[in-house]
Amino acid sequence: IVIGPGQVEIDQLDAQERSILAQLVGATAVGETGAAEPLERRTIARVVVSPQSAATHLAMLCETGRLVLQPEPRRNPELVVPLVWDGGRPWEFALVLEPDDVASTRGETLAEMSAEGKPLPRPSRATLRGMLVRGSERKDLRTPRAILRSGLIVFEDRLARLAVTDSGVWPAGGGRPAAAGWLDQFERRGPIEFSGSQIDGLIDRLAAVADLPRLELPGWTGWRIESGAPRPKLVLDDSPSVNVDGGDDAVIDGDEGEGPTARLPRRRVAPRVQLAGRIWFDYAGILVAADQPAGGAADPARRVLVRRDRAAERDAIAMLPRYGATAPRTAEGDAAETVHHVEIPRNRLDSSVSQLAAAGWTVEVSGRRYRPAGSVAWNVTSGIDWFELSAAIDFGGVTAELPALLEALAKGSRSVELSDGSLGILPESLAAQIEPMAALAQKHDGRLRYGRIQMALLDALLAGQPQSRVDEAFERIREELSTGEKPTAEDEPEGFHGTLRHYQREGLGWLSFLERMGLGGCLADDMGLGKTIQVLAMFVRRQAMLREGGVAHRPSLVIVPKSLVFNWIEEGRKFAPSLRFLNYTGNARIGETAALVDHDIVLTTYGTLRRDIINHREIEFDYVVLDEAQSIKNAASQAAKACRLLRARHRLALTGTPVENHIGELWSIFEFLNPGQLGSATRLKRFLTGGRTSADVVARAVRPYLLRRTKAQVLSDLPEKTEQTLVCELGEEQRKVYDELREHYRLELSGRIGRMGIGRSRIAVLEALLRLRQTACHPGLVDPARIDDQSAKLDTLLEQLDEVLDEGHKVLVFSQFTSFLSIVRRRLDARSITYEYLDGKTTDRQSRVQRFQEDAECRLFLVSLKAGGQGLNLTAADYIYILDPWWNPAVEAQAVDRAHRIGQTRRVFAYRLIAKDTVEEKIVALQDRKRELAESIVRADDSMVSSLTAEDVELLFS
Repeated sequence: IVIGPGQVEIDQLDAQERSILAQLVGATAVGETGAAEPLERRTIARVVVSPQSAATHLAMLCETGRLVLQPEPRRNPELVVPLVWDGGRPWEFALVLEPDDVASTRGETLAEMSAEGKPLPRPSRATLRGMLVRGSERKDLRTPRAILRSGLIVFEDRLARLAVTDSGVWPAGGGRPAAAGWLDQFERRGPIEFSGSQIDGLIDRLAAVADLPRLELPGWTGWRIESGAPRPKLVLDDSPSVNVDGGDDAVIDGDEGEGPTARLPRRRVAPRVQLAGRIWFDYAGILVAADQPAGGAADPARRVLVRRDRAAERDAIAMLPRYGATAPRTAEGDAAETVHHVEIPRNRLDSSVSQLAAAGWTVEVSGRRYRPAGSVAWNVTSGIDWFELSAAIDFGGVTAELPALLEALAKGSRSVELSDGSLGILPESLAAQIEPMAALAQKHDGRLRYGRIQMALLDALLAGQPQSRVDEAFERIREELSTGEKPTAEDEPEGFHGTLRHYQREGLGWLSFLERMGLGGCLADDMGLGKTIQVLAMFVRRQAMLREGGVAHRPSLVIVPKSLVFNWIEEGRKFAPSLRFLNYTGNARIGETAALVDHDIVLTTYGTLRRDIINHREIEFDYVVLDEAQSIKNAASQAAKACRLLRARHRLALTGTPVENHIGELWSIFEFLNPGQLGSATRLKRFLTGGRTSADVVARAVRPYLLRRTKAQVLSDLPEKTEQTLVCELGEEQRKVYDELREHYRLELSGRIGRMGIGRSRIAVLEALLRLRQTACHPGLVDPARIDDQSAKLDTLLEQLDEVLDEGHKVLVFSQFTSFLSIVRRRLDARSITYEYLDGKTTDRQSRVQRFQEDAECRLFLVSLKAGGQGLNLTAADYIYILDPWWNPAVEAQAVDRAHRIGQTRRVFAYRLIAKDTVEEKIVALQDRKRELAESIVRADDSMVSSLTAEDVELLFS
């Protein structure tokens, strides 16, 4: 584009002109000699404007009136025409097929028939013209003064743009636009005429042209142009490969081939490691190979022409590496240049094809189409004691039933053969739905069968399936089970001595729900919420119901840790005095076997049950209740196996920690409660590898059978402080040591009192009581050589700590014996449990208290009663254990008040540990009769010892 007739001095230009020229100069300024010259010479003859910047720069020149056209630069250089910039849409080059406007057989022209909406006959001749098109505007190619190959059109007085590519952008590197070849063609040859019979062939050939421009086909042609996104298709070859490169894995046969490969020995075929694939695109049923240069595709039979969407094709191809498809390698190991052929490793075929299908690809392997999975319809039918699950999966109009899917999954395949010979692809998401359903069921005639007890599990598995149908029986049981998730509160039964809190009455209602449904359940309330009380109320109600119904009496078996036997008996006497309890533990039980059926509640321990299971398995109990049921979390343990062998009408499990480490621990408890509910342990373990979703399904499946209330949930229903006594039964060795010491002091004191009287024997009595109390705590307090002996109180404490610490609570442990706290510390250290310690010798009391109060990792504080009874604020704790209680209520209250005081926002639970059949129990018996006496004994305060009688001493040492 010439800017002037000759060289112009820059100094002669005004400021605006210099600014415009500076923008125009860009990278190149060309002088009169044609050679590039530095801009600093300030003389410019002409400027080369790149096609990419022409729209910006030339529009700027037009706006300022500085762009003109020299129509006749040689003959009349003075003649210039100012040009206006046409800022509208670019013009397009288009091929337009026009009929010769001849009369029809009735004398009407095609134009007239078209105007009247009549069907148009195909003309005998037609013309293909090149036109400039913009919206409804049409201009002949001869209309412009010039069509520049740079993509600009010069009309009479204006400058406009010409669309240069399908995407409207300039070719990379400033190359000629796609329309340039067509412009040259029509400039040389002009319009092209055809006979009517040649039109179909013309359109078919035009579709195959690489740089197909815009094409307008009038209705009389019978053709239509369709547009739409292409559907990508991958055609893979799974035929055996032939090794022809003489590699190590080539197996050469003796004879030679024929034809072009006659000189190559034939090699034994082997399965392909890589499956070669070719990419196609489906345009409304018209297949186009990705490497085909055609700009469109035609279907003469349907008279449909489609234009290819190159951008969409490129996007689809670019996604292939995500699905395991790679460019094939050359002999040198380099990636081939073409992107239209790919390879997929055989061992990734199923997963790659599944992902491709999910992404909208059609896939064929050796002529067999792979179909993506669509919707899944699940159906549940009910039998007498089972539910059967069937399914139908839609694969693009072809349906596959569940048996075929299960068979494919069992083989590790992600494809299933369909009735039309195609293969259905099972995406990971669908396999993830089916496999857990199969893992927890029994297969029956290709369907999945679940036991009646697995109804909630099946319901949980179907929860995420929008298309599922169930029959009336299943729906009815589903509704019945749902009532267990929101139990109705029941009042205390007649004969129960006590008042239940609201959540406990709901628990009683839930136990009734389980009984009606014939289901086992797990009462998993937090520790301290009264699980035992709720079960005792249930036993009282059950006793009355059986009596009224005339049902034959059966005893109920309650299995507990050894430390809880006497707690159950004491609680039973207090709240359910009408029930007959039998302590079926220890050697004395051997003579009580016949009496089992004469009692309502038989108490035994897990250890005793292991030894007695041969006899107990023959008895049909009314209820079997497991207290601290986490004791059987290891399904392979002897205790768990023994519990599962028991027979009963109903089963219950009580635990504050149904899951201590992982949800798989539930299997053992629920296999006892409802055998088969969660399938086999192996299947459940495999199912739980599905991660969080699988765990959620199991949690939902056990929800009707598991009732858990935390202290936070029932906070408003709890008193500010709950106090309870834990009775500990001495082990065999500890009992022997205690009894020998007690007998020694009994004989010694009886003789001494007989000789000297009770008044002069008080010091000896106090010493004897102290030694017996120490032995009841731990034999090592009296004999250091026994520091590693078993201790009932220590075992009970550690069991309790395992539970409450695991729940995140903070705990205070008090003892007046620092030597006992030292033994506790040794056991805690062995378990790597973090704790703080304080006794009378501790100097940095405040820092230790502060750590316990503020450090979330330090959740246990051991405190001697003497050092910690006063002056400490330990409100971080909500559990308190007093290992050797001070029976003076004021002293004990001071210890409890370290946590239960202003600033405490949670309920406080205080537990006192008492050794069964020891002097501690005797002191309890004396409390009501001689409280001051009991207090003086424990305080080692002899001010009241003078009131002791010989009968009191005999009681204490009996």
